[in-house]
Amino acid sequence: MKLRFLGKNSTPGDSPTLYATDQDSYVIQGWKVFANDLLMRLDEQEGQTVIEVPTELFEHLTKDGVPSGEIRRFTDPIKIVTDGGTCVLQGPEMHDPEALSQMRMPDYETCIEVPKSSIMALLEEDGGPDHSRTA
Repeated sequence: MKLRFLGKNSTPGDSPTLYATDQDSYVIQGWKVFANDLLMRLDEQEGQTVIEVPTELFEHLTKDGVPSGEIRRFTDPIKIVTDGGTCVLQGPEMHDPEALSQMRMPDYETCIEVPKSSIMALLEEDGGPDHSRTA
């Protein structure tokens, strides 16, 4: 799988990153979620992992020809929106050696692969966020 870098939201030591793939998907690199209070609210499934990224990371979608990277719907793969301006996502953990070799990822981060259609659905207008899932 080939990755195309779209952007990152970095502070020293942190590097949530967004990539487009050659397989009609996005790879989202973010912080591994270990917080039990968040994990207990999710239905974790085998082969899936949970990450947290700043919502602003999706603004980089404009570099993939998307008119806006503003999230308007908080549905799958987003599971929780935190008070701190981050979102918790769940999806299949990336294991593709070719893709992983193109990334620089600290030990406390991992990445998931999400179909482009799932991310595009987040950008469509909706009745508003599901506040019951806000952390």
